[in-house]
Amino acid sequence: MTRGVVAAGHEDTAKAALEILKEGGNAFDAAVGAGFAAGAAEPLLTSLGGGGFFLARTEDKEERLYDFFVQTPRRFLKPEDLDFHPIHADFGVATQEFHIGLGSVAVPGTVAGLFAVHRDLGRLPIQKILAPAIRLCREGVVVNPFHAYLFRMIDPIVRATAEARRLFESPGTPGQMVQEGDPLKLPEMADTLEALSKEGPDLFYRGELAHRLVEQCRNGGCLNLDDLASYRVERRRPLEFSYRGNRLLTNPPPSCGGILIAFALQLLERSEIPAADPQSPGDLIPLAWTMELTNKARADAMAKEADWSQAAAQFLDPEFLEIYRRDIASRASALRGTTHLNVVDAQGNVAGLSLSTGEGSGHILSGTGIMLNNMLGEEDLSPQGFHRIPQNQRMSSMMAPTLLFQRDGTVVALGSGGSNRIRTAIVQVLRHLIDHGLPLEAAVGFPRIHNERGLLSLEPGFPTETIEALAKNFPKLMLWEQKNLFFGGVHAVAFHPTQGLVGVGDPRRFGACLVSS
Repeated sequence: MTRGVVAAGHEDTAKAALEILKEGGNAFDAAVGAGFAAGAAEPLLTSLGGGGFFLARTEDKEERLYDFFVQTPRRFLKPEDLDFHPIHADFGVATQEFHIGLGSVAVPGTVAGLFAVHRDLGRLPIQKILAPAIRLCREGVVVNPFHAYLFRMIDPIVRATAEARRLFESPGTPGQMVQEGDPLKLPEMADTLEALSKEGPDLFYRGELAHRLVEQCRNGGCLNLDDLASYRVERRRPLEFSYRGNRLLTNPPPSCGGILIAFALQLLERSEIPAADPQSPGDLIPLAWTMELTNKARADAMAKEADWSQAAAQFLDPEFLEIYRRDIASRASALRGTTHLNVVDAQGNVAGLSLSTGEGSGHILSGTGIMLNNMLGEEDLSPQGFHRIPQNQRMSSMMAPTLLFQRDGTVVALGSGGSNRIRTAIVQVLRHLIDHGLPLEAAVGFPRIHNERGLLSLEPGFPTETIEALAKNFPKLMLWEQKNLFFGGVHAVAFHPTQGLVGVGDPRRFGACLVSS
């Protein structure tokens, strides 16, 4: 048995990791197994038809980032020939438009990535790693309130095709999608995982499943066999920066989430001394302006550079930061589907895994139970507009698995789902840990804000005087009635010098934390 702690977006995902730790696996085995299991427990947030990132720090302090996010096709059809159309996800008090269809499907990377991490860092055989996921698919996962809410929120996607409707139909209420309390079984996915355990990732990228996917894409999609056979997992050096003397590692370019987190934190570090009260106007107004200016900086950079890797180089330049710091100083005086999991073991191995299918394309890879991604239909990932993304290029992402090394020796692994809210959620949790000294659970549970496109959104829990001060500075203000997945889902684990292994699953996304002792 391996001692460790896991925090994930679903209790069954966390239990899969715990089972692998009890089998003697390390943190990387557990995270990979939980990643596969999440496809059964959290099927609207991740699947083998999507992509992700794995941030690893080994017991001998080697640090690396596995980029297995989606790749754009080598060729695009004309827009009029694509199966590509909009739907609206309903958050209750806000809606967001996404595009789905076979024309929204980019080259998936999850299968290649999880197998690569296991091959490099794992120690248990792949059959043991996949066993919990296979069992969940066959025995079923009871739909909890959060995932029932997700099914309602993206109902147009799960009803988009006959195979999706069949896969997610309520066993007790024909014609309706699964509801709270229903068991969701995915036997075809179990068969697929068993085949992968025997044949490896080539089954997905060169074998029968590759041919099946390409055949489906003949009806309005862009993927071909060369796209799949040429897909590669990229091993990158994590982006490293500091904030108030604390070292951080996060997702590097070509993804943008990590660099935007670093930009926001360094902007805050240059702009203000944190207020003692994290609910005060003096703390929240500079934070809200920083969110707005980070969006502006991203747009300014992307207007000049087609490749995010080139644009990102300027973001930590002191002169570039100073321009935006002055903007904050002048203003402040006025007083998407994604999941994340972390595992830390007692040997010092640390794993952070972010996975996404977008919202899903509405199309299931025939006979597999795997929802295909809609990353080519994600506005957040296409800042220059749909159908203008370069061919055969690793897509950028807001996903940002992150490690924090605090000055007292505490090591924290955290990350979030939440589309464009990922970076603002992570920034706020990091500030609560570093600037306000909150314990991990309180830092994750603290009310959040999000400022984008002129609208400042606030979770409940802030004092009236703070809300009034924010309203004076941000006339377009939305007060949410309860904490919501809109504001991300930051699951986090930590090794603390005196407290040992601790963790927390974000209640906004029904997160779970389990400890193997």
